[in-house]
Amino acid sequence: MPDFNEGVIRFRQNDFEANRLHFENLGRVQNPHTLFIGCSDSRVVPSLITQTMPGELFIIRNIANLVPMYRESGEYLATTSAIEYAVLVLNVKNIIVCGHSNCGGCAALYESPEKMALIPHTRHWLELAMPVKEKVLKMVDNTDLAAREWLTEQMNVAEQLRHLMTYPYIKERVNNGTMKLIGWHYMIHTGNIYEYHHETGEFEPIGG
Repeated sequence: MPDFNEGVIRFRQNDFEANRLHFENLGRVQNPHTLFIGCSDSRVVPSLITQTMPGELFIIRNIANLVPMYRESGEYLATTSAIEYAVLVLNVKNIIVCGHSNCGGCAALYESPEKMALIPHTRHWLELAMPVKEKVLKMVDNTDLAAREWLTEQMNVAEQLRHLMTYPYIKERVNNGTMKLIGWHYMIHTGNIYEYHHETGEFEPIGG
């Protein structure tokens, strides 16, 4: 088991001290410029891949970086309420939806009903991505696992960007040019990030 206490001590002595003024300024207020919606996967570290400091990103993480379509409900809506808070209270200017390679959530879309019955809440959550599965299976052979994986992860990012546009306050800001929606596909094993281009529907590597 990792020694978390030792990590806390190193943080306080090294990282905190090196950025003491920055943390002191953050002590009473946050003003993030970007909402980062990413997968809960332990290999995806938003501040690392964006090289941002504490206070810059407001972060939502869930299985397969999904965005429920806008609706009002009496249920406890974690992702929806966090999006609402980021936009309407914190006034973020950008929203990044970041998918990644070897995504277990996307892969689970193709698992058997028997296996998914063992994780009923995950199965229900992934229903948000079922339209992605349907589109992918019309485009690639189900036996081409590598192509299916890559395409599912990328099309899932594009689908969640569309879901964001069902939020009236996001649609208004995007349309008047005060907010930007960004889609990324992060390749864990290479460090490359592919950005979605709304005009072409294609993902292109950042930095060539």
